[in-house]
Amino acid sequence: MRLLITLFVLLFTQLLLNLAHASPQTNIAAEQKKSHVSQAKPDERRKRKALARSSKKSKAEPVKEHAGKATKAKETKKNTTTTLVHHERAEKKTAKAVTRKAETKKQSRTLAKNESKKNSKKAYGRHRESKETLAKNSKPITLSAAHKKRYQHAQQTAMTKLMHQVGKPYRWGGTSPNTGFDCSGLVYYAYKDLIRIKMPRTANEMYHLRDAAPVKRGELETGDLVFFRINKRGAADHVGVYVGNGKFIQSPRTGEEIKITSLGEDYWQDHYVGARRVMTPKTIR
Repeated sequence: MRLLITLFVLLFTQLLLNLAHASPQTNIAAEQKKSHVSQAKPDERRKRKALARSSKKSKAEPVKEHAGKATKAKETKKNTTTTLVHHERAEKKTAKAVTRKAETKKQSRTLAKNESKKNSKKAYGRHRESKETLAKNSKPITLSAAHKKRYQHAQQTAMTKLMHQVGKPYRWGGTSPNTGFDCSGLVYYAYKDLIRIKMPRTANEMYHLRDAAPVKRGELETGDLVFFRINKRGAADHVGVYVGNGKFIQSPRTGEEIKITSLGEDYWQDHYVGARRVMTPKTIR
């Protein structure tokens, strides 16, 4: 019994001692553990935050780099597109300018052609003198000796043909020395084989002949055609050939003969309408 009691007491004391020793250490350990945990938690949190920030920065930096590259690419595309647009506009402007220049050149050419055509039109009708005929009459013509001889020979031939018909009777519509002549038939016969101009048949057509330059009354020369308006048919209905010294040869009318008449007579002065020059150094054959 005593042994049991002693053993029980010893065990109880041992338990108390163990409890006494264990209780502060456990508290201290628990506190240490808590302090370690509390210290470890903010450190870990800081580390985790730092790692998260670094990871975010590392992630953000390539994103930024990619974004910068994308913006640069967009800017380069914009620049290229703007340059292309500018080039296209410049090319369009140059094309328009070229077309405008071509159109202005065409217009100027057409205007020049029209003006040349207008200026090239020769005189036609009474009191109508073209610039070309005036220029031809105003400029002196330089002739070679051979051409001058040809021209003088043509004039003499025309005058001799006319003079050989003096005294022959008037014949209406006549164009031959065998049958006789009317006024325009006589002129047609004298010039048809000597000049390159196609001689018309009637006095009115001769008066409107474009290839014959008009001549003033004070500048008449041998061989010029003089026109009169007697029966009031057309601009001119009678024609003769000036032979010099104020006289002209004509086939007057039915019942009369071919004769030389003075241009200064009142009758012919009253009916005179103008003169034309069909024989020139340029028109002879």
